[in-house]
Amino acid sequence: MGNCINHPEIQTSYLCMKHNIYLCDKCLECRDPDIYCKFRSSCPIHFISTKDFESKPVETQSKEFSIVFQPGDVKISVPKGTNLLEASKKADLYVNASCNGKGSCGKCKVIIESGAVKRNKTSLLSDKEKGKGYALACQTHVTGNLVIKIPEETLEKKLQTAGMGEEATKKLSGLVVDIDPMVKKYTIQLEPPTMEDTISDLERLKRNLKKGGCDTSKMSSGIRVMRQLAKAVRDDNWKVTVSVLQKKCSSEIVDVRPVSKDDRSLGMAVDLGTTSIVVYIVDMQTGEVLSAASGHNSQASCGDDVINRIVCSEKEGIKKLQKMALSTINNLSQRALESLAQTHKNIENITISGNTTMVHLLLGIDARYIRREPYIPTITEFPIIKAGHIGLKAAHYAGVFVMPGPAGYVGGDIVSGILYTGFHNTNDLTLFIDVGTNGEIVLGNNEFLMTAACSAGPAFEGGGIRWGMRAETGAVEKILLDPETFEPEYETIEGKTARGICGSGMIDLLSEMHMKGVLGQDGRFRIDSSHPRMTIFNNELAFIIEFAKNIDTEEDIIFTESDIKSLTLSKAAVYGGFTVLLEEIGMNFSMVSQMIITGGFGQYLDIEKAISIGLLPDIEREKFKYMGNSSIAGAYMALLSNTYRQQSIQISNSMTYVDFSSNTRFMEEFTKAQFLPHTDSKLFPSVTRSYLN
Repeated sequence: MGNCINHPEIQTSYLCMKHNIYLCDKCLECRDPDIYCKFRSSCPIHFISTKDFESKPVETQSKEFSIVFQPGDVKISVPKGTNLLEASKKADLYVNASCNGKGSCGKCKVIIESGAVKRNKTSLLSDKEKGKGYALACQTHVTGNLVIKIPEETLEKKLQTAGMGEEATKKLSGLVVDIDPMVKKYTIQLEPPTMEDTISDLERLKRNLKKGGCDTSKMSSGIRVMRQLAKAVRDDNWKVTVSVLQKKCSSEIVDVRPVSKDDRSLGMAVDLGTTSIVVYIVDMQTGEVLSAASGHNSQASCGDDVINRIVCSEKEGIKKLQKMALSTINNLSQRALESLAQTHKNIENITISGNTTMVHLLLGIDARYIRREPYIPTITEFPIIKAGHIGLKAAHYAGVFVMPGPAGYVGGDIVSGILYTGFHNTNDLTLFIDVGTNGEIVLGNNEFLMTAACSAGPAFEGGGIRWGMRAETGAVEKILLDPETFEPEYETIEGKTARGICGSGMIDLLSEMHMKGVLGQDGRFRIDSSHPRMTIFNNELAFIIEFAKNIDTEEDIIFTESDIKSLTLSKAAVYGGFTVLLEEIGMNFSMVSQMIITGGFGQYLDIEKAISIGLLPDIEREKFKYMGNSSIAGAYMALLSNTYRQQSIQISNSMTYVDFSSNTRFMEEFTKAQFLPHTDSKLFPSVTRSYLN
């Protein structure tokens, strides 16, 4: 907070980072709207002033209209003027809106089947689409009763997520030998009171817990346990099951009940990703992963990256984003529990692994200062929290351990990755990257750990790419070009009709276009619009991956020069980050013993193609190692073991964070890497040889 430069008596949170001045609600206007500003993409002042969010009187009786969404016949009522993106959120329907409803991505397409709407002008729909009733949900406002069809290319699809099902169970089984959960269960037989033994029920309980090896020296209990205790101990002849929550310096009796045959204790490990969320349900006695589920983080409708999420939380409130994340986790856990004939009440232990922003928003903690210099989070190491206090569906007393993170842009998901891969315990110099929406990298071994976030952006997850999408059904994931005609030969996920292109497919395509001569080193097309595989879109050249006539879409699936630029910037940020971290300790790529790649996207990554575009370094191929979804694996380990929970804290505290935002060397390396594969061809000798051949 600060004082408005024009009205010193008014405190405000709106900071112009270009001029380092505060502006209140009365003077929210960008001072230099026509001049380049590096903060513009995440500046709420520019966003609000250019979108004309002036204060408007609230109508006391706003007229409401009904909307029926198809397929599914989902019916809701919304006030007049509501845009269809907001309406879809209210209906609990996922509609892809990677630009957070700014009207710049063109992905939130819906079809108006009947009813009255008001449309904003957009160039992101073809005339053919408009003629068929297509509209952008974020740019279309309700003015009457409607029937809306959500087209298949817009609907949420099943994600391909690494480490699911039986394969995950086999992979993780036996990883933790000694199970030591936060909430432990003790089944004890109490001695009934007598005239000679008249201590209270609670003291009697503690006495028997101590006999069973439980430390009761700093043990407490809540009013709920006190109220249930008298009945619970007498219902089964003084035989009870006691749940004790182990905290850092104390313990608490959180539940007492008569012994039950169905007294299974479950745990839940959560990978809270920016794009997707993964949930494992675990047997807390055996360590077996009983079931798993994954799905889109519904916060994605508020933007693809953490900066957009923070801006959205400032504009629309933290509670909104907290509710979205909680809803996704709770729905996924419900889905995972259905096959087990178990309820949420059996979940007594939970671990959450996510980046710093995602965790703050899930817990309802203000995240605005993570995106403001000097980029400080509110908290990095969390106490044990009870599930009921944050809205997670589980036993209300379930212990929640949040994986700690060392900095605002490197969080607990990376600590989980280090914990799981274990390179912090070896002498081998390791370069680690979690390839996803955010590009976090770590360099180190058992002597040191250096980390940084390289601002890769959401391009690898489909964000900002015209036909980009996540690794969903119908996404082009592998592609080859004919060296003469440039005719594509591609594979889609699950072999379905092409609906777009995901990260691995984009890397393949960029590599193929460069190596086959479609693109120059500068990322610009070497062939013009007269070629059969080329077209013009929004006044720029684009490569046609598939023609509309061959698939179920209204327009060709294309890859534009803007798409190429976005992908090139993302890969340049990653490679530049590698280079600068190594330089910090006076080393180079030849000294790296192993390179660990994790994350769902990494599973489908073609190493050769990634090297050929300059995303990964040109080193010995045997040094590359893919280790799956390390975030959920690390969360699983911490769920079962206090040793690993404490080790995660030690890892986080030992990590040195390098801030690239003020690092001139990073900007130099980032600029050099904005070519294919790099401005210095000597760094990629194998690519040069292949290109010449």
